[in-house]
Amino acid sequence: MPKISSSEPATAAAQRKRLILLFLPVLVAILLLLVPVPEGLEPYAWHFFAIFVGVIIGLIFEPLPGAVIGLTGVVVIALFNQWLLFSPAELANPKFKPAGEAFKWAVSGFGNSTVWLIFGAFMFASGYDKTQFGRRLALILVKYLGRRSLTLGYAITFADLLLAPFTPSNTARSGGTIFPIIANLPPLYGSKPNDPSARRIGSYLMWVAITAACITSSMFLSALAPNLLALALVKSIVGLEISWGMWFIAFLPLGVLLILTMPLLAYWFYPPEVKINDEVPRWASSELEKLGSLSRHEILLLVFVCCALLMWIFATAWIEPAMAALLVVVLMLWTGVLNWSDIVSNKPAWNTFAWFATLVALADGLARVGFISWLGKEASPLLDGIQPNVAAVMLLVAFFLLHYLFASTTAHTTALLPAVLTVAASIPGINMPVFCLMMVTSLGVMGIITPYGTGPSPIYYGSGYLPTKDYWRLGTIFGAIFLGSMMLIAYPWMVMMF
Repeated sequence: MPKISSSEPATAAAQRKRLILLFLPVLVAILLLLVPVPEGLEPYAWHFFAIFVGVIIGLIFEPLPGAVIGLTGVVVIALFNQWLLFSPAELANPKFKPAGEAFKWAVSGFGNSTVWLIFGAFMFASGYDKTQFGRRLALILVKYLGRRSLTLGYAITFADLLLAPFTPSNTARSGGTIFPIIANLPPLYGSKPNDPSARRIGSYLMWVAITAACITSSMFLSALAPNLLALALVKSIVGLEISWGMWFIAFLPLGVLLILTMPLLAYWFYPPEVKINDEVPRWASSELEKLGSLSRHEILLLVFVCCALLMWIFATAWIEPAMAALLVVVLMLWTGVLNWSDIVSNKPAWNTFAWFATLVALADGLARVGFISWLGKEASPLLDGIQPNVAAVMLLVAFFLLHYLFASTTAHTTALLPAVLTVAASIPGINMPVFCLMMVTSLGVMGIITPYGTGPSPIYYGSGYLPTKDYWRLGTIFGAIFLGSMMLIAYPWMVMMF
């Protein structure tokens, strides 16, 4: 009698779970399609919204890659455009060509400048990785700041800070560059994962690293891919254009304060047992010796990314930020910092490019069919009689705390930001530029609250140095610190500046 492998029931269960998750977005969309159309809303707008919600459910549970989910939603809407995308008046116009216009809408996201900026920034990150310049920066900081546990925490934070402006994936930046380096450090102190010795120093270093990733993700527009998606949504829904420099200035005082105090706060709330060790600087020195002197490609990369940064901040009147990024990509190709195979083989960049292009089209579609304007009219009475500043605070706190429900900042941004912006725009007297800046700059720091809150979170959570109870406790503490400091420091600063 043949033996049944113990892995077969597990595989069957996994397949059933996957089928359920595949069916769930379809089921949600169908149920919403069957719901009577709300009063004041056109049927095609409600039907578009039903498909949009199905896409969001898919992005939350991810039975398939996010890009596949987004592309599926766009294709379904384009195919059934007469019931999902176009108004009866448009369809009645004999000069209107539904098939052609549906295709134009479906691919509109691929022409969005923000999507290309994301792609360009991913290529910068590829340059950091290929030349090992990012690893060199981190090791230099560890060499000079690694003797004490506290200064080692600052070294990790500053390493993330230096890489952040040019790395739109905090998973690639923190999980791909920072984590592999610091994972070598705890054993030098006798600190092991999944062991009581983890608290010697490993736990502290891992917590500092994930916290730094969240802070820098809010500090720079180009440090987190959903930041750029949020930028496109703000422009589409509110009509406000937020530049790289405007974002940086808005978060600067709070960002500097958090960068300077966070390792110390972690040192107080989650102190390492080992305070001093001379082995770490020696290890970093030996690793730097293996890298050798600064290469020609590293020098060129440093010049190119500094030029991109200067163009993003000071030259937006003459060159579109996305074009500045593409210019730098071309220069890296011509000088050999990258080659064409590096471009075409960069799966994360192309995946994010396709994913965000479809999400931008879907979000624009919500405004196109009139759902956003209808939502604003319906939601505004709910906040009648409330002071604009109080209403803004309520919306921000709700937006921040609802991140507990999301394992993807992209899904959170796509699902909630359009609705919250629409509601805020309907409140008389609210300072929309400041409100928009508060919303979008919160996307990075909110990732700290859960072990699944942002891309690198599962990497550090799974390192074996951060037990579940510690992660949730610290996430609550630091989430409260970040949210409170946004209210007390960032908000007054933004009101003064904008």
